[in-house]
Amino acid sequence: MTLEKHSNTSRRRFLATGGAALAALAVGLSACAPQEDTLAKQANVGDNKNYIAGDGSVTEFAKSERSAPVKIDGVLFDGTAVKQADLLGKVTVLNFWFAACAPCRVEAPILEALHQDFKAKGVQFFGVNLRDEKATAEAFEKSFNLTYPSFNDKDGAVLLSVSGLVPPNAVPTTLVLDKEGRVASRVLGEVEKGTLKALITAAAAE
Repeated sequence: MTLEKHSNTSRRRFLATGGAALAALAVGLSACAPQEDTLAKQANVGDNKNYIAGDGSVTEFAKSERSAPVKIDGVLFDGTAVKQADLLGKVTVLNFWFAACAPCRVEAPILEALHQDFKAKGVQFFGVNLRDEKATAEAFEKSFNLTYPSFNDKDGAVLLSVSGLVPPNAVPTTLVLDKEGRVASRVLGEVEKGTLKALITAAAAE
């Protein structure tokens, strides 16, 4: 199924089930060009920023349209191994980032605030660091007081597990997985707190 079809489904669900904030967001996104075109243009600019910034577009996947559970198999910076079974029964938020990514720095406090808001409800957050050495990643986490762990994903194992849903080098990207470990929603680019909160709330209510 194409991303365009997912996006159309997303807009219908936002308008049908979202509050005023989500409805307004859906209207604002309805005129967006296909994400692949946006990413391709940035890739050809050659501005040496070493990442491709998403446009903030949001896709929400209906239950019947979700792909198979994410077959995650990765290791956190503290050495803890995380596998597919660890995602079952909980809503999981995966945020793909690295320290030199400017939008990642802007959204870091938002992600930590939502982690604090939802951890008592059983929602787990993981960062997925695509480039940094441990010391660099830990310095970033300390700078922004991040308390949720991150994968050391320089080998791309976690990124590969969501191939087709997270465009290569499109950082940041945030995924919300449902309690079966399937991708329920995605934000390409910097998150807005109200939007991500609504996406997590919707997944947790299922």
